[in-house]
Amino acid sequence: MSAIQVEGLQKSYKKLHVLKGVDFTVERGSIFALLGSNGAGKTTIIRILSTLLAADAGSAHVAGFDVATQSAEVRETISLTGQFAAVDEVLTGRENLMLIARLRHLRRPEKIADDLLARFSLTEAGGRKVATYSGGMRRRLDIAMSLIGNPPVIFLDEPTTGLDPEARLEVWATVKQLAQNGTTVLLTTQYLEEAEHLADRIAILHDGRIIVNDTLRELKKLLPAAKVEYVEKQPTLEEIFFAVVGTKATEESE
Repeated sequence: MSAIQVEGLQKSYKKLHVLKGVDFTVERGSIFALLGSNGAGKTTIIRILSTLLAADAGSAHVAGFDVATQSAEVRETISLTGQFAAVDEVLTGRENLMLIARLRHLRRPEKIADDLLARFSLTEAGGRKVATYSGGMRRRLDIAMSLIGNPPVIFLDEPTTGLDPEARLEVWATVKQLAQNGTTVLLTTQYLEEAEHLADRIAILHDGRIIVNDTLRELKKLLPAAKVEYVEKQPTLEEIFFAVVGTKATEESE
């Protein structure tokens, strides 16, 4: 059984027809990237799948549960991380995690918090107030909080919006780790490089419909074969940035 199955999904806001019949499937333990320009309907799809918004037509199932008729079961199965980190800056990282564990009525919230801090390389920062965290650390903590209770499906709505290049790499490593541990990830992003780096499958949402949905390897076949040319290659700004400030990117890829 697929982790997520969407068929004929439609949604309008007054006269604006945002989704015009969206279909896609996400396999268990995979990373599925949903691409589209601003206003294409990516967040609308996430809100429907997480039971925050009702569709006008079509169907959607998450972990086998119907989002329209089994919303309680869906909510117990998923976790949602929005475009901005939903963390309490007054509390420490550890206290944020313990708070969510207690709200979920889980036993031993202290151990849950400590385990997640270690998993996301935040142990040393766990006793500090989140107000002192960098953007990448806040986002990692936010994702860690969303994993409390071990949800099999997680929605990441533009998780690297506003992050600097190094923080973005930290989040990428975290997302990869989620899939390696068996979590199904549906990722929305406007960064093509992000989808290329992370996703097992990539879908492009345009004019209310999915116009392509395939692996990166297959999508590349849509264009003519590359020509071999000898040109002088100049370093990109990103390469210059990391050469100057240093990065963990090399360590993470090893």
